[in-house]
Amino acid sequence: MASSTTGPVVGENKVSGFIFGVIAWIVGLMFFFPIFWLVLNSFKTEEAANGDPVLFFTPTLEQYREVTASSTGLLSFGEAFFNSAWVVVVSTIIVMVLAIPAAYSLAIRPVEKWRDVLFFFISTKFLPIAAAILPLWILARDLGLLNTRLVLIILYTALNLPLAVWMLRSFFAEVPRELIEASQMDGASLMSQIRSVILPIVSPGIAATALLSFIFAWNEFFLAVQLNPVDGSTVPIWVTTAVTTRGLFLAKLSAASTLATLPVVLAGWAAQKRMIRGLALGAIK
Repeated sequence: MASSTTGPVVGENKVSGFIFGVIAWIVGLMFFFPIFWLVLNSFKTEEAANGDPVLFFTPTLEQYREVTASSTGLLSFGEAFFNSAWVVVVSTIIVMVLAIPAAYSLAIRPVEKWRDVLFFFISTKFLPIAAAILPLWILARDLGLLNTRLVLIILYTALNLPLAVWMLRSFFAEVPRELIEASQMDGASLMSQIRSVILPIVSPGIAATALLSFIFAWNEFFLAVQLNPVDGSTVPIWVTTAVTTRGLFLAKLSAASTLATLPVVLAGWAAQKRMIRGLALGAIK
């Protein structure tokens, strides 16, 4: 009787797994197709990109040469890329340096009313940035920070820090207390506990948090265009200014957008294993 009842159940599980797999592939391809078509158009001529959709054509790097050598933008691609890289890397490092000890304190050594502290951190994300841009612009002007990379570093750190603390706190909370107590019994100092016991366990979560902070800072446009329209222009601003809207511009815009998204894609590809482990950390206790 056991074998007769087990067979249909296994068969149903295989069928449902196959169906869910097909659905997952369809959804994944739906999300991937716009990116695929964007990259494909970047290797076409303007006439081909604006004509009937075709998959097979003679690729060309003409659009990439034009957008990287274009003088219509406020800055060249190299200058905008350096600005973005400098602002994003520095702000992400500062975010992680500040968020790791804060998350450790809230998870391992929680203060009284730590839930209120967490809520305060995340509540800073509730205000729409458009509502705060005027006072931010006035402060940046009075402090002499307009059109500088420093103002974006400060603001990107402030924007990503609450999310980083919130995420890292959940990762630190999953560290087994037995390991910490065992290291304390062995006479390990606080820094030794963090360096040798805690950080190796939560390193996937740290990598995932750092990558998300990197992506959010790299893609940020509103603050950059309001506070850094000239000397400190970042890649998102360069995309909008490097392409003229007169005439055909779809292929050139696709090339500029591909260059703008490439660093994020490469960073995500390089850290995908740690990011998946980090996002899954704590999902199953």
